[in-house]
Amino acid sequence: MKKWISHPKVEGRSSRQAHANLPEGTYEREMGKEGFFGPASHMYHTHMPTGWSDFEGPLQPRAFDATKIGETADSPWSAKELLHNAHTRIRFWKTGGSMAHLVRNGDGDELLFIHDGTGDLYCDYGHMTFRDGDYIVLPRGTMWRIESDGPVEGLLIEATNSSYMLPDKGLVGPHAIFDPAMLDTPEINNAFRAQQGEDEWKVVVKRRNALSTITYPFNPLDAVGWKGDLMPVRINWRDIRPLMSHRYHLPPSAHTTFVAHRFVICTFAPRPFESSEDALKVPFFHNNDDFDELLFYHAGNFFSRDNIHPGMMSLHPCGFTHGPHPKAMKNAFEPKAKATEEVAVMVDTRDALEVTGEAEKIEFKEYVNSWKG
Repeated sequence: MKKWISHPKVEGRSSRQAHANLPEGTYEREMGKEGFFGPASHMYHTHMPTGWSDFEGPLQPRAFDATKIGETADSPWSAKELLHNAHTRIRFWKTGGSMAHLVRNGDGDELLFIHDGTGDLYCDYGHMTFRDGDYIVLPRGTMWRIESDGPVEGLLIEATNSSYMLPDKGLVGPHAIFDPAMLDTPEINNAFRAQQGEDEWKVVVKRRNALSTITYPFNPLDAVGWKGDLMPVRINWRDIRPLMSHRYHLPPSAHTTFVAHRFVICTFAPRPFESSEDALKVPFFHNNDDFDELLFYHAGNFFSRDNIHPGMMSLHPCGFTHGPHPKAMKNAFEPKAKATEEVAVMVDTRDALEVTGEAEKIEFKEYVNSWKG
């Protein structure tokens, strides 16, 4: 990797190092291109860039509470679809236990993030267990089902007409954040062989967001072996070792876990706060100028947010400045704890996310007012 030497212009009272040594009495705001990868400017303001007194219209920040979804669904295709665009569909699935049929996504790769519950996943490739905090990537066309003795809750993120891949980790090398060897894969084991048989099974296939049912007089998960480099993979957030800098608050892009066409998925896992006295300890104010940002709050204490608990989502559309809530700014340089405690999944999309009627039913409409001083 290489880059030509460039020298940004500095005007007025400002910091020469982003996110550190802010001029006294100022708040930093970043305006950037390409989601923290392109050219950027840093503004230094005398007021919080989110200190609005009113905010009207569809652009405003929004929050949704998936814990208010009461009904369960026996199929992921019956899960509540909350947001979507041409490149992704985002559902929240609450199921009471085991599936009585198989499913297959013909529209794109499927990513399951297990919010709560444990169980077993059976697919073309074999068997794997799952628990809370697991990411499970299922390649397009994979037949699968889950078995569980209790309720399971999960975030489903479809990569419509594209595939999930790993990010380029650049200077830190391919083994940073997590070593690809940490990815678990299904096994053709005794549990997989035991579920095979001659009983009738149905496969519900989703294609162009419409459902078709294929019936077999036997269990089509009857493979005795396989080879290749295309397969489902699983990794838990507990296996992710986030990048850290004791002198600089890293942008969200440093925590990218998976990439797909026109959106990325990042994982915020517990990490020590920056220890340098002049470095910001909270997310910096920034404009969403190229991406819509959706955050799913999985576990812990969300130090930069008010009125948020596990199972909620926040949506910050492209077009306005956002950042930490006022309470977090009180600890911008002197945090109360030594480390973050939050676990969250971020979906950054190039294209605007449409909010469904199902999402509006569980919306926390006062979220936009939580920035008011």
